[in-house]
Amino acid sequence: MTDAASETPDPRAARRATIIRLATGLAQGLLLYGLYQADKSKVWPATQRELYAALLMVFLFAPFVVLAGVSALRFRTLAVWKGVAALVAAGLGAYGVWSGDPAAKGVDGLGPQTFFAIAALIFIGHHLVEPADVERRRIARYPTYFDVTWKHGVQAVLSLGFTGAFWLLLFLAAALFKLIGVDAIEKLIRHEWFIFPATAVVFAAAVQLTDVRANLVRGVRTVVLTLLAWLLPLMALIAAAFLLTLPFTGLEPLWKTKSATAILLTADAFLILLANAAYQDGTETTAVVLKWAARLAGVLLVPITVLAAYGLSLRIGQYGLSPDRIIAGACVLVAAGYAVGYATAAVRPGAWMRTLEATNIAMAFVVIAVLLALCTPVADPRRLSVENQVKRLHAGKVKPDDFDFAFLRFNGGRVGRDALVALGKDRDVTIAELAGKAWNAPSYQAAKLSGKPFANAHVYPAGAVLPESFVKQDWIGDNWLTCAAAGGDCDIVMLDTNGDGVAEVLVNDGSVFEVYRQGADRRWIKIAVTAPSCVDDDFRAKLGAIPPRMAPPPPDLKDVVIGGRSLRLVPPPPDCVVERIVVTGSVER
Repeated sequence: MTDAASETPDPRAARRATIIRLATGLAQGLLLYGLYQADKSKVWPATQRELYAALLMVFLFAPFVVLAGVSALRFRTLAVWKGVAALVAAGLGAYGVWSGDPAAKGVDGLGPQTFFAIAALIFIGHHLVEPADVERRRIARYPTYFDVTWKHGVQAVLSLGFTGAFWLLLFLAAALFKLIGVDAIEKLIRHEWFIFPATAVVFAAAVQLTDVRANLVRGVRTVVLTLLAWLLPLMALIAAAFLLTLPFTGLEPLWKTKSATAILLTADAFLILLANAAYQDGTETTAVVLKWAARLAGVLLVPITVLAAYGLSLRIGQYGLSPDRIIAGACVLVAAGYAVGYATAAVRPGAWMRTLEATNIAMAFVVIAVLLALCTPVADPRRLSVENQVKRLHAGKVKPDDFDFAFLRFNGGRVGRDALVALGKDRDVTIAELAGKAWNAPSYQAAKLSGKPFANAHVYPAGAVLPESFVKQDWIGDNWLTCAAAGGDCDIVMLDTNGDGVAEVLVNDGSVFEVYRQGADRRWIKIAVTAPSCVDDDFRAKLGAIPPRMAPPPPDLKDVVIGGRSLRLVPPPPDCVVERIVVTGSVER
């Protein structure tokens, strides 16, 4: 990827870059294939989980530094930056596996969050290093940051598309030759020794092809940014209308979604992206409507981020920390930095949104710091959440029957397992017993059931009690019920569906009620489901107010027997009637 100021690269330099990129791609493919074979054969280095994860991250991400910087960075800078990137990738990969479940196999403890964090760190870091090296200064001019970053972003997308097209052509070739009885190509593309090197080399070739046609890449970038920029007025209008509507609806509908923070942060991300598309490098002539839309977007970021932070604080106050909430908190922190900078740029007199430039550069460093903290012991989400949840348990903020011991055992990583072992020796007999059950559970579902099953279920009609045999049944496997787990929140109706005087159990485990009946072997089995119902927000209130009953079958319909099962034909209901429950499925006479 060439210097932003270089329009016609030297042919010798282009040939050298071509050789280096193709060699890098080939080496990357062969190294990844070697790791794949080691994992498949269970030999070194796959037998050393932390080392294997470190090598995997280095072989996967470090070559991109060479692909991106070989024709733009000085050799010394490229060597140092590649070394730093390799150390960061290796360290975060090794820690990700070490901090995960020690009993996990291979790199199972290396979650997608670690992959994303390393990719983001290398991408952001490279686009701080290259512009600075190009201009021979620690902090480059903003137009250089803009040019290099967006050009490389477009190159990456085009290169991925080129690689995908390459494989589509190979699959087409295999299909064509197979028509005439030649399956050599199909056999070739199924071999891992071909898949890994071919993919890496083709991607490297695509990077080189787009690099020597930098002007075309910039042309594509300009088109993309122009199209995105004209979405900014619409996005700003949507965000403004949303905020203006809130005083009339209140915040309660927002919190009921249980995903308000994520949605609000997504709105922040779109406002930031589209504002940058409109601003570009600050030197282009911009339409007045886009300028005002960008200023409005900068101001709107503040209340939207405040709402996201408030919603997250409510969830943390009610349920404590979890890995997802900690990551969301980090996102809120980053969004707050952008909101302050963009709002300042929006209201500050002078050149329009000029403060946006300093904000983007500063926030790049902030994002790097946040990602490093999240992927190291400094702010490991699993460690922080485990410590917080155990503290809440000991403080009595959560009862032992409601505590998520399964999280410690299966999702809390190394620190979660250690905490569960400690809880197994707790002075509180109940805590120690439940911790021991979760430790010995074979799966996450079994561990969730180590608490009090159906603890949070709402049973109707009022006063109805679930049969003890139903509560104590092993609900793992084919009969798994989400609401059977401790903490599961669901609605259950006790109703005699066949007139034998014994009530069946109707469990609302989604959009339908599942009907369970006790068989001769004393086990409860699912024998029917209700027709999908359209329930409104006060469904639970109506369940408590209107006694459940069986509706008489319509006189113009008959039961049909298909495959030895009696099925009821149910017409679409004209409207949503909560008190009418029509059962389909196996019907006993």
